This record gives sequence, structure tokens and C-alpha cells, in this order.
Amino acid sequence: MSAFVINGGRRISGSLRVQGSKNSVLPILAATFLVCGKSIIHNCPTLSDTNSTIRILKNLGCSVIREGSTVIIDSSTAQGYEIPDDLMREMRSSVVFLGAIIGRMKKAVISSPGGCEIGLRPIDLHLYSMRQLGVNVNEDYGKLVCDVPKKLEGNRITFSFPSVGATENAILASVTANGTTVIVNAAREPEIIDLCNFLNKCGAKISGAGESVITVEGVETLKPCEHSVICDRIVTATYLIAGAVTGGDVSLENTNPVHLQAVLPLLEEAGCNVSVRCKTIRLKAPLRLNRIDKIITQPYPGFPTDAQAPFTALACVAKGTGVIVENIFESRFKHIPELIRMGASIKTEGRVAVVEGVERLYGAEVVSPDLRGGAALVLAGLTAMGTTVVNNTKFIDRGYEDLENNLCMLNADIKRRG
Repeated sequence: MSAFVINGGRRISGSLRVQGSKNSVLPILAATFLVCGKSIIHNCPTLSDTNSTIRILKNLGCSVIREGSTVIIDSSTAQGYEIPDDLMREMRSSVVFLGAIIGRMKKAVISSPGGCEIGLRPIDLHLYSMRQLGVNVNEDYGKLVCDVPKKLEGNRITFSFPSVGATENAILASVTANGTTVIVNAAREPEIIDLCNFLNKCGAKISGAGESVITVEGVETLKPCEHSVICDRIVTATYLIAGAVTGGDVSLENTNPVHLQAVLPLLEEAGCNVSVRCKTIRLKAPLRLNRIDKIITQPYPGFPTDAQAPFTALACVAKGTGVIVENIFESRFKHIPELIRMGASIKTEGRVAVVEGVERLYGAEVVSPDLRGGAALVLAGLTAMGTTVVNNTKFIDRGYEDLENNLCMLNADIKRRG
């Protein structure tokens, strides 16, 4: 099992360019399946999830070439409509291929997706949106078999919850459907906007991205285009917290501060000096952080659930007691027992965690439970006294490109083992 070995207590300082967004690049890569031609996608991070997405595209018959951070996808001859079970199980985001495959092939066969075990994440909203567009959905021995009897027809899709993945699937399936589709209570995340910007470059007619109502006027075909993926706001937050918990001074380039409007004020509440200039965010931290009174995860533009675990690590070493409420996923506190092994003082009840800050954490051997929980343990290791071993780095590699080398560039003492 691969692990990160961290000798804590070093002040994180320096500058770093932030990678492209994991949660943006995956649906955009899936969307290239709808394009009959060669799509060129820049700023693609090298992640295990990105690699899995590329394998799915190749399995569907696409030609894919990676040149550094650029991925070139030629889907002109692709004819596949089924994703094998082993590829579906590699990541949760594989379900976003459902809308793209149905949009092009008018049929799809997939199994339940995998990914981090952070609680119940049913795909009922995804399937609801497909049915609203005229798709027959049947379950056959653990597989979902979908087909369109006639044509995809635009319709009104009203979500009971603003699911990011379901919104993406609805957009991908409806972009080449007949007529107009109106998506109500759509997710408003920046990654949704990025997907729609890519599709509009390809000739789609989508309006309202970033708002709660998105309108898609179906077009017959999409043409290839060149697109650059937005920066990763959760990775940005993670490196800012690395500076905060170590009393550091860090500057992050290639960022979009607008995407972090729910995050930056909390870092200031913790006593950090945060300055923004164009696409650069600089954080200067005090020797000891102040408590953050309450953190409540909400759909965008609220505080992101993906940043909850890293902020829990921050709360562990702040002065005073803070409360964290997880409203999105019911099993997203799996990192907390591992933080307690390092000396954290945390009590949980249901979706609420009460964190009493301690003066210091202590190095220990811990296990990454999921992507963001693993990042939280790395952050805790950076500030802990002694050596921390974070096992099961495969989860962390799903979302953080070259994490150990980037942190070393910022003065951390961290190495990968195994």
C-alpha cells in the first residue's frame, strides 16, 4: 500500500500554480464523446480519475493522446455504448458518461459507479432526467440498460436537489435532443459553467449556466473545439489551509477567487491575512489560528462539502471550539477517527462535529478513508509534531496532482513510500 511519510512542523511558504479542476475536466472529457471530431482540452490534471476517464473514452472507440497537460480526443469513429463494470467501478464520476452516450448513440449500458465511500449517492436523479427526455431505463442483473425508442425530446426537468452530476447528465443528453429542455433547480457550481462553456464553443445553445434554471435548445450536431479547463477550487483551498495550519505564507497562482467566496472569509475569520490580485491568492497565517465558529456545507455558492475535511484539520489546531455541519453526505466524517489518533479533540453526533482546538497534533500512522479525508490527514501531518504516515494514497491521487512534490516545493518534508 502506497503511503505519504510526513515530518511535520515545517512552515509552508512559497508560490505554486494550481492544477486544472478534477470536477470540471471529467464531464468535459465525457462531453467530447458527443463531438464528431478532434477536441483539444488544455489544463487537464494528471490524476487517476482523469486516467480512468481516458480509458473509458478509448473503450468507447475514441482515439486519445495526452501531451503534457493537453488531451486530444478524436471521437469521429467511436461507436461504443457500453462501459465495462471494472471501468465503472473505478470512480463515481463515470456515471456522467450516461448522458453523453445516450445523446450520441441513443442507447447505453452501464453498471453502478464506484469512487469514494462517503455515503449514499443514488443515481435516481440521473435516471429521472433521462426518463424525462424519453429514455427507457431497465435494470438487468446489476446493469442499467438504456435506450431511446424514437428520439430524445426536450422537456422540463425539475430536480428535488441541485445535484451536480445529474445536472451534467441532463445537459449532455439534451444538448442534441429535439426541442428545448428546461432544467429547474440545477446545480450552480463553476464546473457546470465550464462544461456549458465548452459545449457552447462546440455549437450548443445553452443559457443560464451558473443559475438555478438552465435552458438547452437542442442542436443537430456539435463541432470540435479547443478549450482550457478552469482551475481547481478545492485544491486551491487545500494548499491555502496548508499555509494556514503551519503559520505559513503561501501564494497560489492560476486561481479564480470568485469560486472561493464561501471559503476565503473563513480563513480570514481564522486570523489569516488573505489578499487577492487578479488570479493569485496570497495567505499569511498567524502562529496560532483563531476558531471558526461554524462551518455548514451547502450546495454552491455555499461552503463546499469537498472542503469540509480539510477545514476540519484546520479546526483541530485553532484556538477554541468550532462546529461543523455536513449537510450534503451523511458519511463524510470518516477522517475524524484518524485525526483523533493524532491527538485531535472531536466529538460527532450524526452530521455534526464539535472540534475543540488543541495546541498541537502528534505524528501517527493513519489511513486515508477517501479523497478529501486523505487530504485532511496530510494537512494534519504537516502541522503535527513528529512523523505521520498517511496510508492508502490511491484516494488522494484521484484529485491531487503530484501532491508530495508540490508540497516539497512549499518547504514541506513529505515523501511517497511504496
